[in-house]
Amino acid sequence: MSGWEILSLPGDGIGPEVTREAERVLTWAAEAHGVDLTLEHGLVGGAAIDREGVALSDKTLDQAKHMGTVLLGSVGGPKWDEQPFDNRPESGLLKLRGEMELFANLRPAICFPVLADASTLKREVIAGLDLLIVRELIGGVYFGTPRGIETLKDGTRRGVNTQVYTSHEIRRIAALAFELARARRGHVTSVEKANVMESGKLWREEVTALHAHSGSEVQLAHMYADNCAMQLVRDPNQFDVIVTDNLFGDLLSDIAAMLTGSIGLLPSASLGEASESGTRAALYEPVHGSAPDIAGEDKANPCAAILSVAMMLRFSFGAGDVADRIEMAVSQVLEKGIRTVDVADGASHVVGTRAMGDAILAALA
Repeated sequence: MSGWEILSLPGDGIGPEVTREAERVLTWAAEAHGVDLTLEHGLVGGAAIDREGVALSDKTLDQAKHMGTVLLGSVGGPKWDEQPFDNRPESGLLKLRGEMELFANLRPAICFPVLADASTLKREVIAGLDLLIVRELIGGVYFGTPRGIETLKDGTRRGVNTQVYTSHEIRRIAALAFELARARRGHVTSVEKANVMESGKLWREEVTALHAHSGSEVQLAHMYADNCAMQLVRDPNQFDVIVTDNLFGDLLSDIAAMLTGSIGLLPSASLGEASESGTRAALYEPVHGSAPDIAGEDKANPCAAILSVAMMLRFSFGAGDVADRIEMAVSQVLEKGIRTVDVADGASHVVGTRAMGDAILAALA
């Protein structure tokens, strides 16, 4: 690829602060890889509501589709809690995922050795953690219809959300999970609630059938979602790749994130289907939220945003060598005791957002 074209959507709260540091690393990466970088900016979430009246404008959506690769900071905050449900900041993100057809959300949970004691779990339970949650992102209960709040004839109000999946949606996400597992330790755990949900029963049947047809070199296990939540805090190292639906993936990935000691350390990638040329529409973002209580105070941890850039280089631009260097630089900085306040325990040098970015760039240099 001769150049990298990326749309940056910093969003709300700490989003602009962590995205700024990620963009600095992205600029370094383009220079290190010898490619031209085209970096454009837009609005999403609360920032877009304030400036444009909607959480995601048609112009920004068209821009995202055209460029194909998006770096996102965060969306949301109490300032916009009274917005209509279909125009809250989060609706902009959901629309972006849906319109770009980003069906797969990849959320790695890795415990840096030096931060094993930062987890609420014992070191011997968490040490060596390296798992990947593959979450179906544009189906299930968040997108299913009918949905809404209605008033019944007797005046009672009822909220309705619909959990719905097709065989195509299930097989598409499972196939990607098998593909990713082949490059890791070769084990996939498929998670649902087949015991009480028809959609879960279909999920298990389709994943099993696909595995029998094309995934024999990968081991497959099935697990109910509630048991998986328990197992994540009991013995997380039993997992390699977890594939699950939109709702359970949302819950389980946040549990997995906190196993590592701080949600500020974990990146994510949302991918579309591969085209004939092998390219995918993609969105990269830190797992953490907008943290409005510390916005503008130079306290936010930029590591998750920077590691999201590493995922971008690996999955969108085929620059795995540069991605490795970024991940190693983050690890080296943490090993030196340079930390932001969220992982400050045992640190010799507590720094702010900008200084953490400086330290990582220095390690890269």
